[in-house]
Amino acid sequence: MAKAVKKKKPAAKRAAPLFTIGYEQATVPAALRELVRAKVDLLVDTRAVAASRRPGFSKRVLAASLDEHGIAYLHLQKLGTPAEGREAARAGKLDTLWRIYAKHLKTPEAQGALEELLALIKSGKRIALLCYCRDPRACHRDRVVAAVQERMRVKVEDLIPTLL
Repeated sequence: MAKAVKKKKPAAKRAAPLFTIGYEQATVPAALRELVRAKVDLLVDTRAVAASRRPGFSKRVLAASLDEHGIAYLHLQKLGTPAEGREAARAGKLDTLWRIYAKHLKTPEAQGALEELLALIKSGKRIALLCYCRDPRACHRDRVVAAVQERMRVKVEDLIPTLL
């Protein structure tokens, strides 16, 4: 009697990692080098206000620079920190910032933006979340990552551009 041959299950498609990047103390070329090195397909801007005093990091200029490197840009404004949270951060009141941001992240608008981000991650794109803060642990993007990880398994890598 012939022995039954087990069919191999196709290997599960490995989810692309989720990257984060902060541009504090970095130049646009340094940030772009990190994004290109990580083979990022899409940069998701998580700032409430996509303007910057740092040259090259405002929305339109940044999107154009990314496009030159084959990286798409999307601004998910509703994942940004509300004004009162940004004020708390500037004052060094991180506990207040986290309380304000946790409340904000529960709003329907923020939840909608989070759902959009989850769908993009599930699509297999290599995505990087952008904000200003160099240290991801002192930035709201760390809270965005935590919210993503509550809903799906994803490996996260923080990209740290070289300093000025």
